[in-house]
Amino acid sequence: MATPPEGSDISSREGVRVPDFFIVGHKKSGTTALHQMLRRHRQIFMPELKEPHFLASDRRPRFPPTKGQRLPATLDEYLALFADATPGQRAGEASASYLWSRTAADAIADLQPKARIIAILREPASFIRSQHLQFLRIQFEDQKSLRKAVGLEEDRRRGKHIPRRCPFPQMILYSDHVHYVEQLRRYHARLPSEQVLVLIYDDFRRDNEATVRRVLEFLDVDAAEPIEAVDANVTTRIVRSQQLDDMLGSISSGDGSTSRAAKTVVKGLTTRNMRQRAMRMTRQKVVHSEPPPVDQEFTLELQRRFLPEVESASEYLGRDLVALWGYDKLG
Repeated sequence: MATPPEGSDISSREGVRVPDFFIVGHKKSGTTALHQMLRRHRQIFMPELKEPHFLASDRRPRFPPTKGQRLPATLDEYLALFADATPGQRAGEASASYLWSRTAADAIADLQPKARIIAILREPASFIRSQHLQFLRIQFEDQKSLRKAVGLEEDRRRGKHIPRRCPFPQMILYSDHVHYVEQLRRYHARLPSEQVLVLIYDDFRRDNEATVRRVLEFLDVDAAEPIEAVDANVTTRIVRSQQLDDMLGSISSGDGSTSRAAKTVVKGLTTRNMRQRAMRMTRQKVVHSEPPPVDQEFTLELQRRFLPEVESASEYLGRDLVALWGYDKLG
């Protein structure tokens, strides 16, 4: 079994590796790109599974995951993700739910008291819109209007108007994701400040390489290694119709007698590559559509709503996010 690098803690299971660092979120704030860039570093080990979510015990699905989506369900399964880390590597993982979660900070600190935490904050209104588009694309959300989706938050908190394909109703309570000071305090309450690095998404977008080198220095690994920039998880299209998507999925998988018969006929007349290309084109042209345009008026409403949160985050971090994010021009 691999021996962890200096500064790591070991769980009560002798010789079992636990992660040294955690990218805790938020979603749509560069966490996927950062994960991919760090994985390429020879002194860093991160499992292929980007988001185990195991330490966010309050993130529980309301129905079983679909095939191919199984996440670690036990501590042994979770720790097995890091078993291949070599002695000279820092082991880490990236679960964007950990910043939102009310339980993850305690769970991380209990598992690894010397854990290093990396959080990325994004301007609230643009974050919420990007999150909404992502949830539309993966069909966690069924309200194409961001205004309507945010307006449903209180009803959804009571279990109403939950999209049928959304396994995590808490995730579509958009406003809950941008309580930045409250979220950061959970980590600072359990870990020394020097073990928590807070990044700003604007910095990451403006100078990808410099931000990653700052992370490498924070992790005490070689910060001079070449870095290849990554731009991941850019949401460009959304699902136009869940019904059409369901129908195509049924035909593709052969569920139901009609779809099985149709699939048999089509299979006899075409090659596999032809069928796959036709399915992709159909999804692109019929099922998927361009995202709705930005509602500038509602964006302004969101910014005014979250101005107190941005002011608090500015004071908490000692950085003028009010000016950086344009909140000083709201009027």
